[in-house]
Amino acid sequence: MSTLHYVLSFLLAIAILVAVHEYGHFIVARLCGIRVLRFSLGFGPQLFSVRFGAERTEFSLAAIPLGGYVRMLDEREAPVEASERHRAFNTQSLMKRSLVVLAGPLANLLLAILLYWGLGLAGTRDFPARLGNVPEGSPAAQAGLQAGDTIRAFAGNEVKGWTDLRWQVVRHALDDSYVDLEVQQGEMEPRKTRILLSGLQIEEKAADPLQQIGLVLPAARISPVLSRPLPGSPAELAGLQENDFVRSVDGKPIAFWADFVKLVSASPGKSLHVLIDRSGRELEIVVVPERVAGDVPRGRVGVAVKIDPDALNRDTIIVRHGIFDGLAHAIEQTWTTSTFSLKVMWNIVTGRLSVRNISGPVTIADYAGQSASAGLEPYLKFLAMVSISLGILNLLPVPVLDGGHLLYHAIEYVRGRPISEAGEVFGQRLGMVFLALLMSLAFFNDINRILFG
Repeated sequence: MSTLHYVLSFLLAIAILVAVHEYGHFIVARLCGIRVLRFSLGFGPQLFSVRFGAERTEFSLAAIPLGGYVRMLDEREAPVEASERHRAFNTQSLMKRSLVVLAGPLANLLLAILLYWGLGLAGTRDFPARLGNVPEGSPAAQAGLQAGDTIRAFAGNEVKGWTDLRWQVVRHALDDSYVDLEVQQGEMEPRKTRILLSGLQIEEKAADPLQQIGLVLPAARISPVLSRPLPGSPAELAGLQENDFVRSVDGKPIAFWADFVKLVSASPGKSLHVLIDRSGRELEIVVVPERVAGDVPRGRVGVAVKIDPDALNRDTIIVRHGIFDGLAHAIEQTWTTSTFSLKVMWNIVTGRLSVRNISGPVTIADYAGQSASAGLEPYLKFLAMVSISLGILNLLPVPVLDGGHLLYHAIEYVRGRPISEAGEVFGQRLGMVFLALLMSLAFFNDINRILFG
């Protein structure tokens, strides 16, 4: 997978999300009778622009792709003719101005709902929420869970598959200690139990949340055939290639993909002699797994298994929703993801979660490339998640963000008159400082991930 693939996947995602956000501002402004002068994707020097429509609105593409804006007729920016004054943004009622500001973030949330709804109608492939071996002493073992148990409900919510189960665990990890489960063994009657979540780490470097509490998939009998290694990963640097068949590691035979993952995970920073079969020719390649921090450091080489479609179809299920329950599920998914995002932000502010969880454009581009490589379904799920994050971030009461403008409007409603120009300028400067610090931290985390993993 080339760097260009990551960049293009990232730019496509940003273009879609920014276009939807700005279109929300644009269409509501038009509906409120406000004249829109420019609709821009990106900031800085214009690369391309065109005017069309009865009002000759300028639609432009700018050089810096990280954002966009809608410029409306406004007396605070330039003189407005008397005949056009009723169409200026600043002359509108407080309600209309607030609706225009709110429309951008709401458009992002609506996009997420539509994406989740479409995926639910089309059906997504997932593993059933059936457990493999339950580690001794884990919260799952303490809850009496056994290999072969299928989790039917988590905290009162139906569990349709493994992805749904992971989301339920993460969703409740920040504010719950014990959570009720409903499990079933084979054809036996479902039984109820409780599992402990306190101590669960929702950190970038932490192990999978399900594994932390002892919820593990049954060992998949997947052949150890490699997909294309990630750019710059230990696997790529060592010379491993797509379609390589792993025969052994340090002389230990590898029967299934899980065997390879187990050995790599247990060997951070150690040289591993990997015997592979490449088009009928055996080669020995030395690879050093990078260290992934956590309570128990583990190794990672940056390559996934190449999935056999027949094996995937045999071991997975299709999770599908109807029109109405699919819409309800999409709204619920968007709502719970939004509230979870706010909880994460609050826990970062209060120090419960590390600031390392703040990601910048490099990390987002990495996720965009990986999800795009995995297929259309993962990429659309990625778009929905980032669209929610963008919508929620813009609703924060920080000047220069949409939420900051809504804060000004709330103050205007209480005072009976707009905030002073000096006060607004001061707030804008504070907002710019906050965003600059936030972006600096995000870039620092990105660079730290690249250099130290």
